[in-house]
Amino acid sequence: MDALRVQLSSGSLTSSVAASSLLSQPRTPFSSLQLGRVGSSPAVGSVSANETCTADELHYVPVPNSDWRAALWRYLPSPKAPKRKHPLLLLSGIASNAFTYDLSPECSFARSMSGSGFDTWILELRGAGLSSLNVDTESRKDEQQIVSGLLENVINVSERMEKVLDEGFKFLGLQDRLSKRVGDFKQRLEVFPRYNWDFDNYLEEDIPSAMEYVRTQTKPEDGKLLAIGHSMGGMLLYAMLSRCGLKGMDSGLASVTTIASTLEYSSSGTLLKYLLPMAKPAQALNVSALPIDTMLEMAHPLICRPPYALSWLTANISAPQMMEPEVIEKLVLNSLCKLSPVPAKLLYQLATSVDKGGLRDRTGSFYYKDHISTTNVPILALAGDWDIVCPPDAVYETVKLIPEHLATYKVFGSPGGPHYGHQDMISGRTARSEIYPLIIQFLQRHDQS
Repeated sequence: MDALRVQLSSGSLTSSVAASSLLSQPRTPFSSLQLGRVGSSPAVGSVSANETCTADELHYVPVPNSDWRAALWRYLPSPKAPKRKHPLLLLSGIASNAFTYDLSPECSFARSMSGSGFDTWILELRGAGLSSLNVDTESRKDEQQIVSGLLENVINVSERMEKVLDEGFKFLGLQDRLSKRVGDFKQRLEVFPRYNWDFDNYLEEDIPSAMEYVRTQTKPEDGKLLAIGHSMGGMLLYAMLSRCGLKGMDSGLASVTTIASTLEYSSSGTLLKYLLPMAKPAQALNVSALPIDTMLEMAHPLICRPPYALSWLTANISAPQMMEPEVIEKLVLNSLCKLSPVPAKLLYQLATSVDKGGLRDRTGSFYYKDHISTTNVPILALAGDWDIVCPPDAVYETVKLIPEHLATYKVFGSPGGPHYGHQDMISGRTARSEIYPLIIQFLQRHDQS
């Protein structure tokens, strides 16, 4: 497989294919190691030419039928921990990257898993984090012509928005930041036509390629992986199990853990009922992608700094007092704001999850929820009591359809606290003591079977 591996170790660098030097400095744990987006133009995507990687190794794997290479962050198992039979694959949610699982040494889900002996891999799907896009010159010229009209319209809108917000941002001392973000947004519109994938593309191309690559690197005897998915990452795992179960195929998974995930939100009070439908006007206007990351970065000072005009937005991420302020800020800056635009096709397909019957495939005829009962894979499904993105009743909407002997369901949080929001089961103050041990115990049980 034409894949690239970058090994990060003290004073060393190796690559599995011939390539120019990508890194020039040794790795120390959680250091500011600078990595380029291999094979990509500096103008592509919202991650700058250099980005911090805190994993032990950085791998790239080609995504079929595309110009993308997905990034895989690898955390090597601790030599002091018991030897495990299966590698562990972590999948993040929409509009997030590998930092979801590795925000700091004190609250690193990935490091905790590797510290327990699991060879841990975080997949960054196409368009996220350090994933890489190759764009030739001729294609770039064609795409610039395609979006010329769109650019003109959006520039006019952005300039009007800049005038409206000018006085408020000037008062907060953020006028220069706003102007820079609007400028970045205009520049990045040129590559919007490349952001044309949906949920099924992830399911059919990105994840199978990554799983095969991890199998090749780790060589589990039975060829299976353990998998954990947060938010959309869990939805992808559920969808995979539904498809494989219906077709009588082996999913290649020894167990699945989902964190704040479901296939149907229609009966819950989820915030997504108000957010996901915005994909429909975007599709009607023929807008290929939405710059959610740019909007978040523009809003960041109002979320994390005085006078905290948009601080209420953090309630969508974390329950009060559950995550340290600096950890929330790092999540916003390094994960949510370090992304590429989110394809309208992806949002449009995910929007079906708030309708009766739940998430559908791109044809609209296949309901993933209808076939989750056919799976033969053990599933641990976790919910947070104060999660307004994926509330416990939404999580249970999928869990209740899984064969009872395969499903383990747990809601974290108690009336007197602590409470758990959408990100808290991974990065909350008490996650390491309350949640990680349960997940590790589940992984151990099915690693041995």
